[in-house]
Amino acid sequence: MGRIEARNLTKTYGGKRAVDDLSFTVEPGVVTGFLGPNGAGKSTTMRLMLGLDHGGGQTRFDGQPYSRLTHPMRQVGAVLEAKAFHPTRTARNHLAMLAAANGIPRQRVDVVLDHVGLTDVAGRRPKTFSLGMGQRLGLASALLGDPHTLILDEPANGLDPQGITWLRNFLKSFASTGRTVFVSSHLLAEMGLMADRLVVIGRGRLIAAGEVQDFVRKASHTAVIVRTPQADRLVEALRARQVPAESQGDGSLVVNGLDQAEVGELAFSAGVVLHELTTRTATLEEAFLEATGGSEEYVAQLGQASVQNPAAQNPAAQNPAAQEVAAQLVQPATPASSSSSATPPSGESR
Repeated sequence: MGRIEARNLTKTYGGKRAVDDLSFTVEPGVVTGFLGPNGAGKSTTMRLMLGLDHGGGQTRFDGQPYSRLTHPMRQVGAVLEAKAFHPTRTARNHLAMLAAANGIPRQRVDVVLDHVGLTDVAGRRPKTFSLGMGQRLGLASALLGDPHTLILDEPANGLDPQGITWLRNFLKSFASTGRTVFVSSHLLAEMGLMADRLVVIGRGRLIAAGEVQDFVRKASHTAVIVRTPQADRLVEALRARQVPAESQGDGSLVVNGLDQAEVGELAFSAGVVLHELTTRTATLEEAFLEATGGSEEYVAQLGQASVQNPAAQNPAAQNPAAQEVAAQLVQPATPASSSSSATPPSGESR
């Protein structure tokens, strides 16, 4: 219950593809992170999924498009824009109106206000809220119908460190009950702590989809750290295998191209004594930057205005690392549906 299937999502603005034949699946029971550079099409994709933008392709929630769900707020909760509230209603009245309009019991209002920590300010108007408080009220709105699926666009924006930790724990707990979480964020370190799976896009195209650990493990920044009193002998043995090794200022060696077990076996066969043999795994940020290299919409240059990135026409094709990640993790796409053309609303194609 709660499976999301997005197939061949396509959106064109003024002849430019913001989302380009994008297909992926979001499974229940885990937090799935949605990553991409600015301008990659994340917000537009989420709007397409919920039928808020017209375009090609279709998204199904448990086999049904959002427009055909019997009780949408009880099945899918979404936050796509912070502080999208009526300016004259209090936070409690805003939620009460949503509950009444969607056949949701009034008592859910106080439940969700307590969930997100806004009980003490429920009598205030949201226009007086900070961005972080607005995010919490948006999440309360999404939770009002006690849905089995959450779709959240940058919900950590404006939250302080305690709020971010609370959000992470809440979403992981929500998913642990078998429900579905699809969340975008530009906070890569936090996404590494929050997400179990990733969908990564660039220029509206799918780059990778799979487990966070698999995505990170395939990055070239993953290396083996070695300490040995016989460094010269080990370097010679590595060179014989055409494996690079880099000496560090602290006396260690950084070996790329072999895993920890392979380095240990090579050292043993060469009669090299090891004092340390550990794997340094790439961070999610390193893996993301490597996989999406060339897919940025604009590139800043020192002393100049930012310029459009000519390498961004095909992110995976411009980056061998992205090609390898895509080959391992990308999901096969079926033929594209038709797209529609329009002028992008403010904040879209993000």
